[in-house]
Amino acid sequence: MDWVVPSPGRVSRMHDGLREVLASREGHFLMESGHHGSLWLQLDALFLRPEAIDPLVDGLTEMLKPLSADVVCGPLLGGAVLSYQVAARLKATFVYSARTAHVPGEMYSASYEVPTAQRPALQGARVIVVDDVVNAGSASRSTLTAVRQAGGEPVGLAALLQLGDGATALASSAQLPFFALEAWPSPLWEPAACPKCTAGLTLDNWGS
Repeated sequence: MDWVVPSPGRVSRMHDGLREVLASREGHFLMESGHHGSLWLQLDALFLRPEAIDPLVDGLTEMLKPLSADVVCGPLLGGAVLSYQVAARLKATFVYSARTAHVPGEMYSASYEVPTAQRPALQGARVIVVDDVVNAGSASRSTLTAVRQAGGEPVGLAALLQLGDGATALASSAQLPFFALEAWPSPLWEPAACPKCTAGLTLDNWGS
């Protein structure tokens, strides 16, 4: 399977959207949440050229201004980089969460925590949790828990890209608004119900 790579000459035009700044591949993948999926995005290079995604960050920030957040928090890696950029535009405080535990293949086993030194910044603060891409939402889900445990008040969830309906379900269950620049269809399956497994297709555990 080959990566579908964006054209370098087009990445700075906002109207081209996220498909022009994300490399993707189709297959059978193990996601961090434990789900199986058919789309994998190569996010490691997303922030290599800040000027290429500046218009996208600006667009997301404009959507978040009405929340009047004190803090923007994002999970490492990409969510934290994006959260830092959004926080700077909002003139808010930036904190991040880091993955401290994960059992590949186990449903929602990923655990994210805010570093001890940053937790006082969350006490009593209005917090937006921002990730680069939300699929099943395992990183955002655990980060929300970490924010609440530190005394923060989540007021919204956001991402550059929503895949499938996992983010919508998470936001609904948390009674929070969700914001994204784009939404792409992307089915997820629990392992026992995965049609690709049933068809005998090899599982690529990129997400583990």
